[in-house]
Amino acid sequence: MGLRARMVHLIVPQADQREVNMRGIRAGWPWLLVVVWVSVSGAQGRGQLPQPVDWLEAGLMKGFPPAKESLVTKENWLNYPQLTWSFQHTRELFPTRSVPRGGKPLEFPVALCALDSITFKDEQGRDTTFGKFLKDTYTDSILVLHEGRVVYERYFNQMTPRTPHMLFSVSKSVVGLLAATLVREGILDERAPVSKYVPELETTALGDATIRDLLDMRVGVKFSEVYTDPRSDIVAYVLAAEWVPAPAGYTGPKDLYSMIKGLTQREGPHGDAFGYKSVVSDVLAWAMRKATGKSLAQMVSERLWSKMGTEEDGFYLLDPMGTEVAMGGFNATLRDLGRLGQLMLNKGEVGGRQIIPREVVEEIMAGGDREAFAKAGMTTRPGWSYKNQWWVTHNDNGAFMAMGVYGQRLYVDPKVKMVIAKLGSHPVASNAFTDLVHMKAFQALAKELSH
Repeated sequence: MGLRARMVHLIVPQADQREVNMRGIRAGWPWLLVVVWVSVSGAQGRGQLPQPVDWLEAGLMKGFPPAKESLVTKENWLNYPQLTWSFQHTRELFPTRSVPRGGKPLEFPVALCALDSITFKDEQGRDTTFGKFLKDTYTDSILVLHEGRVVYERYFNQMTPRTPHMLFSVSKSVVGLLAATLVREGILDERAPVSKYVPELETTALGDATIRDLLDMRVGVKFSEVYTDPRSDIVAYVLAAEWVPAPAGYTGPKDLYSMIKGLTQREGPHGDAFGYKSVVSDVLAWAMRKATGKSLAQMVSERLWSKMGTEEDGFYLLDPMGTEVAMGGFNATLRDLGRLGQLMLNKGEVGGRQIIPREVVEEIMAGGDREAFAKAGMTTRPGWSYKNQWWVTHNDNGAFMAMGVYGQRLYVDPKVKMVIAKLGSHPVASNAFTDLVHMKAFQALAKELSH
């Protein structure tokens, strides 16, 4: 059975009196309208996904003012094909905060290679090419760096080198990188409970989780991240961030920190099993803000974006209280994402300056506890681990990566000295849907470039 994914409106009729508890939402109303991410099982399989579409050709935001039928709004921005436009225009939909660049951009030498015709076996054992893979995975742009040179760079769906793109959970890896740096500098104590920095969390299920637990997502707070369940905490989280409009009569939290303070239930000990819970990244960022007295945008700018030779400012989406959405709200251009990958490949060094401690990157490359990771049961990521909010493959090349839903990836291969930055607008939110084919494609590139 294949999977298809789309945004749907879940309507719970009055006759269904079951509680839909999202910190204040109940299904006892005449009709409950909740927007949720849903993966729909179907016999159609992958071949029945919609054909990739260019947002301009699809007539989105056409005319001035745009015709009603072409509008992309907060109600439909995660629908397909609307997301093909919205991921490049989030600043036109949400409040944001800039992450200023600084200094002279780091320029890479260019030595382009013809990589489209590279062949490999896809996840179902079928012959395919790298060029076809890009289309099949709804790629918006891709950059391949090899030994510090641009060997491949392509843009689709109206993207340009100057177009910022939503990074979703790649944002977590930025947070983890800086938090681990603060630990290295002694600003954060990785053994201390988060309540030391955020007293507001002392009576919650998160209060006694250590900074190290947060960094490696081994936190025993009860937080469900099941997009198919309208009762899931991630749905409540999205509502609190105002990424989708709340239904009429909504009485739940209206900002991220209020939602976090309501997490009082445990589902296991801290420091044990890995569990991917987006809320953890925002808790970690909250501790960073408290420890430094600076906003997340300011920290990312001062410590990273203004020092690593970026071309463009980045920016964060904000919740209603003006808090950066640390778990998935960062936006940047493709080339600047590639520069972040090259920084990681160079173990924190850029242009002869060490801007991130070498030991922090080496810790990420070494990876985390693989037994703890295995307890999560991620079948498309066997043998992997998670360290400082980065995914570590432990493959023969020692590759590690940052990933975000809908196809955002930053892949670093230390052995081949290769960096791949890839942005997309896939109809299926979950990256697990395309994990295997991405790994096969990236390994095929590594093999080609290692010759």
